[in-house]
Amino acid sequence: MRIIIAGGGTGGHLFPGISIAEAFKIREARNEVLFVGAKRGIEEALIPKMGHQLRTISVSGVRGKTLTRKLISLLTIPLGIVVSVRIIEEFKADLVIGVGGYVSGPVVLAAFLVGIRRAIQEQNAIPGSTNRLLGRLSNAIFISFEESRSYFPEGKTILTGNPVRKEFLQGLEDTRNGDDFNLFIFGGSQGAHRINEKMVEALDWLEGVRDTMRIIHQTGGNDLEFVSRNYRRRGFRASVRAFIDDMATCYRDAHLVICRSGATTVSELTVSRRASILIPYPHASGDHQTLNARALVKAGAARMISDFDLTGKLLADAILHLYRNRDEISTIEKRAGELAQPNAADLIVDWCYKLVSLGR
Repeated sequence: MRIIIAGGGTGGHLFPGISIAEAFKIREARNEVLFVGAKRGIEEALIPKMGHQLRTISVSGVRGKTLTRKLISLLTIPLGIVVSVRIIEEFKADLVIGVGGYVSGPVVLAAFLVGIRRAIQEQNAIPGSTNRLLGRLSNAIFISFEESRSYFPEGKTILTGNPVRKEFLQGLEDTRNGDDFNLFIFGGSQGAHRINEKMVEALDWLEGVRDTMRIIHQTGGNDLEFVSRNYRRRGFRASVRAFIDDMATCYRDAHLVICRSGATTVSELTVSRRASILIPYPHASGDHQTLNARALVKAGAARMISDFDLTGKLLADAILHLYRNRDEISTIEKRAGELAQPNAADLIVDWCYKLVSLGR
């Protein structure tokens, strides 16, 4: 089978697509996968490195832009559709899967126009406007949360969970050892300045446990030097990186994770069975990160601090509470594991085989 996976822009959209691609290749080595992404998106750096094919198209989003920039972005859509049709025909695709991000729109629309089977994969509880439109034109919609079902047509909406990359499903043994308390902090593929800033402030209240704490911190490019300098100046053992490729190992080594609550992050936390302090990004579409976080908190599978309430002291207090109450961490880990959906990618591949069979 020849499959196009369209989308990206952020890790939250791209990584589920990578998980689906991996599952297709594991299912049958002769399957061929082509990613279609945006120029200058995260996919340009990651996809070739992972050994997958990539084509890019020139499209951009409209959210948060001036009226002039929105008009310019809208004008790129027809050209994006034309280029997408050419890519689909040159690749001889059997199936197109949109995984979110503004690039998925033109590609899925192109598949509709040329009569290729098409599906979308929605990571969040509240779908964005693009996926709500594409859902009407798709042969199948794969959702991660039951709450999404009401936004899509009945009869072709399937609850699969959100796929995670194969490295999260391999070697799930506990690799933590010694007396150190391992803290893993990140704010998504681009970093999160507010989390970086408040973690630096929190160091004032974490001095007493500095010698038994080891920190891995993904900052994004802009805050790398600022965060590194503060850890060094205060004598904390910290590995600070702009971007981390091997996230699965960092999860496995962590006693506690501090992060945003995008759907992909939530899925990785549950599959990895890790305790977390979630700080939802407050400006996410439909405030879906808060909904994601509340679902885990309600199940006893995480703790949450509102971004608006976040201070260095509040963050330090939350860390210290769990540092001193390891039994509570164990309980959170158990509850997180109970929410995991490790077979999501395989379920999606199963349904895709059915779709392509029906279309032949």
